[in-house]
Amino acid sequence: MSHFEPNEYINYEKLEKNINIVRKRLDRPLTLSEKIVYGHLDDPAKQEIERGKTYLRLRPDRVAMQDATAQMAMLQFISSGLPKVAVPSTIHCDHLIEAQSGGEKDLRRAKDINQEVYNFLATAGAKYGVGFWKPGSGIIHQIILENYSYPGVMLIGTDSHTPNGGGLGGICIGVGGADAVDVMAGIPWELKCPKVIGVKLTGKLSGWTSPKDVILKVAGILTVKGGTGAIIEYHGPGVDSISCTGMATICNMGAEIGATTSIFPYNARMKKYLGKTGRADIAALAEEFKQHLVPDSGCQYDQVIEINLSELKPHINGPFTPDLAHPVSDIGAVAEKEGWPVDIRVGLIGSCTNSSYEDMGRSAAVAKQALAHGLKCKSKFTITPGSEQIRATIERDGYAKILREVGGLVLANACGPCIGQWDRKDIKKGEKNTIVTSYNRNFTGRNDANPETHAFVTSPEIVTALSIAGTLKFNPETDYLTGADGKKFKLEAPDADELPKLEFDPGQDTYQYPPKDGSGQHVDVSPTSQRLQLLEPFDKWDGKDLEDMLILIKVKGKCTTDHISAAGPWLKFRGHLDNISNNLLIGAINIENGKANSVRNALTQEFGPVPDTARYYKKMGVKWAVIGDENYGEGSSREHAALEPRHLGGRVIITKSFARIHETNLKKQGLLPLTFADPADYNKIHPVDKLSIVGLKDFAPGKPLKCIIKHPNGSQETIMLNHTFNESQIEWFQAGSALNRMKELQQKSS
Repeated sequence: MSHFEPNEYINYEKLEKNINIVRKRLDRPLTLSEKIVYGHLDDPAKQEIERGKTYLRLRPDRVAMQDATAQMAMLQFISSGLPKVAVPSTIHCDHLIEAQSGGEKDLRRAKDINQEVYNFLATAGAKYGVGFWKPGSGIIHQIILENYSYPGVMLIGTDSHTPNGGGLGGICIGVGGADAVDVMAGIPWELKCPKVIGVKLTGKLSGWTSPKDVILKVAGILTVKGGTGAIIEYHGPGVDSISCTGMATICNMGAEIGATTSIFPYNARMKKYLGKTGRADIAALAEEFKQHLVPDSGCQYDQVIEINLSELKPHINGPFTPDLAHPVSDIGAVAEKEGWPVDIRVGLIGSCTNSSYEDMGRSAAVAKQALAHGLKCKSKFTITPGSEQIRATIERDGYAKILREVGGLVLANACGPCIGQWDRKDIKKGEKNTIVTSYNRNFTGRNDANPETHAFVTSPEIVTALSIAGTLKFNPETDYLTGADGKKFKLEAPDADELPKLEFDPGQDTYQYPPKDGSGQHVDVSPTSQRLQLLEPFDKWDGKDLEDMLILIKVKGKCTTDHISAAGPWLKFRGHLDNISNNLLIGAINIENGKANSVRNALTQEFGPVPDTARYYKKMGVKWAVIGDENYGEGSSREHAALEPRHLGGRVIITKSFARIHETNLKKQGLLPLTFADPADYNKIHPVDKLSIVGLKDFAPGKPLKCIIKHPNGSQETIMLNHTFNESQIEWFQAGSALNRMKELQQKSS
């Protein structure tokens, strides 16, 4: 399975056996994603299968966790009482390194500041059999692509961009930590049977158009929630014009359209990448089982989108949402019309979406042309290598030198500014400005905590070209630059090798193998720590309806997991539930006053911060609810956005619709995520009302619940609420959390 795990093997025979059982039962051709998903069923002979409706019980091959979410995942695993993980699992230290002055200095600083957390993760990994990638190793998804993903794998990861592994033909799905604990505990993992959206690619990529433009175009078509409950399956003759890492880029950003995951069929580009990353034996095995790693002829998709790559133009999406798509040729005029700043303050390349060798090579090809004419970047410019292997290789092959010479600063092999780990000094908070990135997400305040930063997402080569020009009004396909000699010149479309001609330079060895027997390993969590806190079980359901709940906040508009549980400086508390709960919903807009982090305390009638109000209600023994808008919980897989409201006394979240991962995370922690049967009923609830959820004694799959709204004037009205709970998920609610239920079952079995 990986050269880091010499005793773990790929089992294509079992995959083939399960696929054949299901194909015979369904009596129809299967899509590629169906083959891999159904090929991992716990019971393929009896499992009920209906796309978009039934819940599947699955056996993933492996688990991956990044350091910010691994803390809570490992704390939950410790709480389970199990001695060792049941499947190959890894921890990757990439989220806690803040970008300040450059790679080496920032890494040293991070190791010092985060020593307690890194020690906890390293010792917990050693005790429970989890591989540990030290800080500086690189971004989790690049490491997975280089070492762990393979055609036909089912991998779950505690990060929403886990689908990056679909670039190597795997079903790789982002989840919360509680889901990861299920898999690490050897329990079948539940997933609602995904629909399948087919994206047929024809033509061929060329010129300035890159793989990033494919997903930017798809995001514009499907919007941030158009992929919810579905796997995006790319197919068609255009696939073969995209490199393996380019396919990973496309799959990675499928998270921005709400997709369960995305996948490409196995092909020669994947075989080439496997060979170059030391896995030619896996490629040879995949060739033997190739018929199971591509879709069946005649398979049916729930929806089909067709994109002609030969006609696709370079795109740039934003600001403030990743689905606001524009051709690069139009963005200058659109920005002027909308009043967006056209001068670019910073260009940033890298991130888990675009930090491959090819990405760096194409950016260096653009930079080299500017240098030949005596130009450097007019905007500030940063570069984030995806892994230690990429960093070492671009240093050896001269790309890093070119990018520095054009004015770039090479940051640590980590997430950095993409997730808000950016100590930005060139602007003041509240100052209106524009940045362009090759990242994936551009929600308000995400990169630098400044709500007035207009962030645009595009390809690394377009970021580089725009940073050289310094303005959104520059179109590299048609516009000219003026060289240091006063002569005008036009940038040529970049061309670069998808893989290095020589072997990859592995760089420094940053992997810690788990010992064969870690039972004697001590895992230290100090009771006085401000960053780590052992978990206490949540309270069980008392068997009664939830009556007279107060409304903590009625949210207006977009409410992502960044709004619910902010990242940036709060990342340091990801292992301490009580401390991080002080950021609960501080970014959400209160419909009552149009402000963030300002809600009415229904008991005192005073306005105050959301977390303080929640804590007051908890102290007074009052249960509370949140009312949300469309696609509530969009974005990151962070389960803290579900743990925090549960910890502070929340019981119900009622919205027009949920993002998939967040809805599951809420269920796992014993909360009730419910949706309005009639979305217009959102307008019937006011922040000063009280709510009662009735019918919980008869709580059953597919059966709506009643909500009684009590208005301050004494009047009442009843609305209906839908849910997606199945029988086992109802047991999570009744037990207080999925972890509580797991422990109950363990006690019964023993």
